[in-house]
Amino acid sequence: MPTVSCDKEELWKRLGREYSAEEFDRLLFEFGLELDEDTTAEVEELKKKGLPAERPQLKIEVPANRYDLLCIEGISRALRVFLGLDKPPQYKLSYPVGGESNLVTATIEPETKQIRPYFACAILRNVKFTERSYESFIDLQDKLHQNICRRRQFVAIGTHDLDTIQPPFRYRARPPRDIKFIPLGKSQEYNAEQLMTIYESEKHLARYLPIIRDSPVYPIIYDKNDVVLSMPPIINSEHSKITLNTRNVFIDVTATDETKLNIVTNIIATMFSEYCEEPFTIEPCKVIYPDGTARITPDLKYRTTSAHASYVAKLLERMTLSTSLSPNDPDEVVVQVPPTRPDILHECDLMEDAAIAYGYNKLPDTFPATSTVAQPLAISRLSDIVRLEWAMAGWVEALPLILCSHEENFEWLNRKDDGKTAVRIANPKTLEFQVVRTSLLQGLLKTIRENRSHPLPIRVFESSDVVFKDPTLERQARNVRHAAAVWCNKTAGFEVVHGLLDRIMLMLEVPRIASDDFKAATGYYIKERDDPTFFPGRAATIYYRPPKGSSGLQVLKRTLKAALNNPDDLEIGVLGILHPTVLDNFEISYPCSALEFTLEPFKKELQTVWT
Repeated sequence: MPTVSCDKEELWKRLGREYSAEEFDRLLFEFGLELDEDTTAEVEELKKKGLPAERPQLKIEVPANRYDLLCIEGISRALRVFLGLDKPPQYKLSYPVGGESNLVTATIEPETKQIRPYFACAILRNVKFTERSYESFIDLQDKLHQNICRRRQFVAIGTHDLDTIQPPFRYRARPPRDIKFIPLGKSQEYNAEQLMTIYESEKHLARYLPIIRDSPVYPIIYDKNDVVLSMPPIINSEHSKITLNTRNVFIDVTATDETKLNIVTNIIATMFSEYCEEPFTIEPCKVIYPDGTARITPDLKYRTTSAHASYVAKLLERMTLSTSLSPNDPDEVVVQVPPTRPDILHECDLMEDAAIAYGYNKLPDTFPATSTVAQPLAISRLSDIVRLEWAMAGWVEALPLILCSHEENFEWLNRKDDGKTAVRIANPKTLEFQVVRTSLLQGLLKTIRENRSHPLPIRVFESSDVVFKDPTLERQARNVRHAAAVWCNKTAGFEVVHGLLDRIMLMLEVPRIASDDFKAATGYYIKERDDPTFFPGRAATIYYRPPKGSSGLQVLKRTLKAALNNPDDLEIGVLGILHPTVLDNFEISYPCSALEFTLEPFKKELQTVWT
C-alpha cells in the first residue's frame, strides 16, 4: 500500500482543528486508512540536540486503488467531506473566451503508434503555488508514476509552464539522433542518443531508459516554434520547467494504456485544481488523432450508477459521492461518481463506501450460518514436519529472500546458467535481486556469512520454494518446495548432514535401501556424483523410489530398466562437502557440508474432512 507523507501542521490547518494521536488514528481507521507513523517525537528529539529537523510529518497508508488520496490535498478534501465540513466538490471544465474553437490543441502524429500511442493534456489557469503545494504537486506525480503508471511503463506525466511555450502542440515520434534539446537540470543541448548514455549513471532516471531504448523512434512533444516540451517517459525540457512563480500549468500525459491515461489525467488535474483562481475548474484541450478525429481532454463527466438501499444516500455523501433518490424507484439511489474515483466499478463498491461511512465498528456481530473446516495444503503440512523435526534436532531455521543476484545463484556456486532454468527479473532495481532462486543453498550461505561471529558449529536450515522456468505452463514458471541445511564447523561434518537426511526420511517412513536392491518397493539411497559445487569425491546424489508395488513382474521391470541405465528412481537432491571456492565466494573461512532435496515426491493428498 502506498504511504503518503503529510505535513502535520498543514493537515490540521486544512481540517480546521488539531487531533490527538488517538483521535486521528481513530478517524483514519473509520475512513479506511491507517496511520503508519507520526514523526513528531523524532523531530522534538532532534531539536533538543540542536540538530536541524524538518516539520513533523504524518505518514498515512492509503489503499492502492484510491489514487485520489496520494497527496495531502486529496486526503484533507476527503476527510473534510467525511466529517461533514464540506460538500463533495464539483469538478468542471472551464472553456476559454470563444468556446471550443479557442481551445489549446495538440496533434498526435501517426508514428507514435510504434512507441506510445495515447496522449492527453489539460491546463490549470491562474495557479498560486506555495513551497509546500509545489512540493506536493511534484510528489503526486512521483506517487502516480510508481503506482498506477507502473514506473512510467504504462503512463508518463509531464508538467510545463504554459507561459514559456506556444500552442498548438505536436506529439511526434522521431529517430533519437533527430531529437535535440536541453533536458531538465542541464545547461547543454544533447540529442536523445547522448541522453541515454548520460542518464545510465543517474539512478533516478536509469530505471526508465529500457522503456524506449530499443525503439527505432522516441516520443517527443513540440510546441508551435519546435521548442521541445518533453521526451516521455524519460525527461522534460529545461525550457518549460515549472517553478514557484508559474501561474499557468500545461499537463501532458502519454501512455500505452488508454484507461490508465484517462485516470491519471483526471487525478493530476483535479487534485491541484483547488489552487486555481476558480477552484476545481480545469481548462480542457483538444487532442487531434492521426485519423482526423478530435477529443476533449480531460473527460470530467460524472458516471451515473445506482445502489439499492434507501438509507445509503447520506452515507455516500460522506465519501465524496453525490446522491439523489431515483424518481422511478423509491428504493434506488442514483450516485454521481466523480472523475477522482475510478475505483468505483460496481454497486458493491458503493456498499463498501457506505459501510465505511456508517462505521464497521457499529455493525452487529453475528455468527455465520455455515461452518467450514480449513486444512493445510499437503506440501505445507509436509514442510511443517521437516521444520519441526530439524528444529528439534537443534538446527536453526533461516528465512532468506527468494530473490538473489545472478552471481549468487550460479557463478558463486560453480554452476552454469543454461538460460532455461532461472526466472530473471526484467528490470531489477538492484544487483542483489536479479533472478528468482533455483536453490536454497545461497541463502543459507549468506546467513552463515552474516553470522560468522556466532560460536561454532553453525547449523541452519530452510524449507521453502524455489522457482524454475516451465514453458509447458501458462505462467511459464513453477514453484518447487525444497528443504536444505548447511553445517559449518572446524571439521566438514559430512556425517552430520547425512544423519539429518536419515532422520527426516525416518519420520517420512521412507526406508533406506541399497542402490542395487531392485526388490524393494520403495525407499531412498545415495550415490557418489561429480558436482562443481562440492569437493571432488565428497558429494552424493539422493535417489528416491516411489512406491509402485513389489510383485515379481514389477521387480523384473525395475531390474531391466536399471540394466539399461534407465531406472524409475527419482533424483531428488544432493549432499556433500562444499567446494573451497564456493566458501571463498561467500567469505566463509570454515568448511561446510550441505544437504538439499525436493519435498514434492513425498506429499500426499490430505483426507477430505467433509463428504
